[in-house]
Amino acid sequence: MPTKKYRLLIAPLLAFNVYSQATPAAEKKSAANKAEETIVLPAMDVVATPESPIEALSGSGTFLNQETLFKSHVFTVNEALRKIPGVSVRDEDGLGLRPNISIRGINPFRSTKILFLEDGIPLNFAPYGDNDIYFHPPVERYDGIEVIKGADLTQFGPQTISGAINYITPTPPQKPGGFASFTGGNRDYLNGHVRYGGTADKVNVVDSVGGVMDYLHKEGSGSRDNTFAKIDDINLKGIIDINARNSLTLRGDFFQQQEQGSFGVTEAEYRNFGARYNPFKNDQFTTSRWSTSATHEFRFNNAVTLATNFYWSKFDRDWWRQMNQQPTDTQCGTAFRDARLNGQAVNVDSCNFTRGRLRSYETWGIAPTLHAEHKLFGLSNQLDAGFRAHFESQYRKTEDGSSPTARTGILTENNNRFADAYSGFVQNRFNWGDWSMTPGVRVESISYQRQNLLPGQQATGQSNILEALPSFALNYDPIKEASLFFGVHRGFAPPRVEDSVYNTGNPVEIGAELSWNYEVGVRGRPVSGIKTDLTFFHNDFQNLTVFGTVGGNDTPVAQGQALFQGIEFMSRIDTAELFNWTHNPYLQIAYTWLPTAETTTAFHCLPLANGSMSASCPGGLVYGSKAGNRSPYAPEHLLTTTVGYSHPNGFDFHAETVFVAEQYSDFMNLQSGADYTGPTGTSAANNTISALSGQYGKIPDYAIVNLASTYQVYKGLDLFVSVKNVFDKQYIVDRVRGIMPGSPRLIQAGFKYEF
Repeated sequence: MPTKKYRLLIAPLLAFNVYSQATPAAEKKSAANKAEETIVLPAMDVVATPESPIEALSGSGTFLNQETLFKSHVFTVNEALRKIPGVSVRDEDGLGLRPNISIRGINPFRSTKILFLEDGIPLNFAPYGDNDIYFHPPVERYDGIEVIKGADLTQFGPQTISGAINYITPTPPQKPGGFASFTGGNRDYLNGHVRYGGTADKVNVVDSVGGVMDYLHKEGSGSRDNTFAKIDDINLKGIIDINARNSLTLRGDFFQQQEQGSFGVTEAEYRNFGARYNPFKNDQFTTSRWSTSATHEFRFNNAVTLATNFYWSKFDRDWWRQMNQQPTDTQCGTAFRDARLNGQAVNVDSCNFTRGRLRSYETWGIAPTLHAEHKLFGLSNQLDAGFRAHFESQYRKTEDGSSPTARTGILTENNNRFADAYSGFVQNRFNWGDWSMTPGVRVESISYQRQNLLPGQQATGQSNILEALPSFALNYDPIKEASLFFGVHRGFAPPRVEDSVYNTGNPVEIGAELSWNYEVGVRGRPVSGIKTDLTFFHNDFQNLTVFGTVGGNDTPVAQGQALFQGIEFMSRIDTAELFNWTHNPYLQIAYTWLPTAETTTAFHCLPLANGSMSASCPGGLVYGSKAGNRSPYAPEHLLTTTVGYSHPNGFDFHAETVFVAEQYSDFMNLQSGADYTGPTGTSAANNTISALSGQYGKIPDYAIVNLASTYQVYKGLDLFVSVKNVFDKQYIVDRVRGIMPGSPRLIQAGFKYEF
């Protein structure tokens, strides 16, 4: 708020004001606090801590704290994010291992349009050159999740067209302690989680040293047959208060995943065998990730802070699949394909083919961020500025095996891809009375390189992008109980390396995704016990990138114009606080209305390297794309309501209803796959194949009900039980590569013991 000053989240990409769980320094006696106690500095305003991280933003955002995550007993990030207005999450595997997240109507496929952060540091393995989210940590190990959508995105990057999701890791407790928890359930679900940490003061020459270790093992079957998965995650975090001016935060993580992972089924397979059917028992998806980061904070005085961050990660991913991309593929033969299209059971062991898509990524970067409070023009000002140097390497191979379970084969792809990115931002917040104004600008400069190393095809190509991205925010706080905000910023997302440089080494005439994003809203706390946020957004895309049928298949990249606008509403009522009761019936609502998700032009395919156009793009356009059609995977209504009751003795029970309106799965806005006719010039047989594939047609609306209950036996011991999809609703969530179902009924129970 303009009348307060807040501490900073020390992070490589941002320097916005924070708060509570978002930073280690806010939860412990940090070096910054000690600086205020021991260093003689000019007088300054009293530091205030807002109610949540979002209170300090100049635009819209939502924060889920640890209590909300625990009492809801979310076991995937999808469950958590559905509680946030403006966010649409599409399931894939039923375990949240590869989430498909959309903010404000944008394409959710592999969450490519979302910026992922962990404590403000880039989380994904290649945010500039390949932003697909094939890796996602277990949601249980986080203490909070914040989603940021407005002009504050200028401080982040590179993805600023829709929003950023920042996961907050736990900080070392003052006293040694931790917890152990266990959850079990149907579909072979097991979850064991242990955390321990503590802080020691006056260790040798440093003021204090704290550390926390977190280990989690989770396994279970996904939403279909032959989808068993297990993950292990080890996370370490240490905080060293060196002296009154210096502090150091160190982080390290190891993650590994083993999964049977496949794509969807055909219309006839879904109809004949049901939602859980998946014959591909031989498919295997494995990943491993090592990462580390360090944050050094130096306080020149109470008004100027410099944070420098270093981060590094290495991610390996191998995915072996018998059907390479979609149900119409013929790697297993036309008879195998036709049997699937006709709804006949297939024996995957009869298919002597498997394709391994083998990927290895290495990413590192360094980012200093400066925050300074000053009195320019006699006003209270906060200046935030940062710079980042970021480097990515991708090593990609594809091998075709000659047996159902082959894990090696003929090399058909051998690519090295690189992205070097330099970015910076500066913004200044001018405060006068109840008003504040924050102009800013971000600059992104990216260089791509692609090397084809296949014998006889060797080629190297390069491409470059440079963009300036302005922003402006205006805030008005007429009363303590309400804050009004307006913001506009230039949305930006860079293309992938493979879309910027073809395999022949030829650069592609592709531009970055660009939009003008506007929002206006109010955060209200009319009375104690009621919180309400309302935001209108208008995201106008001059250049939006899509892939074929929005599926990421091997079709030419396409670009066009689109408009997304609507309303987000969130409200929470706690009657105990409202009426000064000891018992607390409560209600929470997260609602999104997206009346406009319009493709304002047809999407045009970019030509192939030889100048020709793919047959899937007749006339150079994505088939069926035209101005006025609704964008695929953009439901008009999203609603999550929670009704609950908390007893003062530690008992909590609530029922959650999640509603997702109908949505199209293709640019043609087909009601049914049977309506698919195919591009001009294709044969009737091919048209029939696509119509039966399960990839086209509407996805009907659906509503599911979840229950969760927690009872605190005594201080430190909680027992809990949850039921997901209480009525075992069968529903479709995705048609990108065949029909994918939502999760069946899941019953889970467990305990958490704190020590």
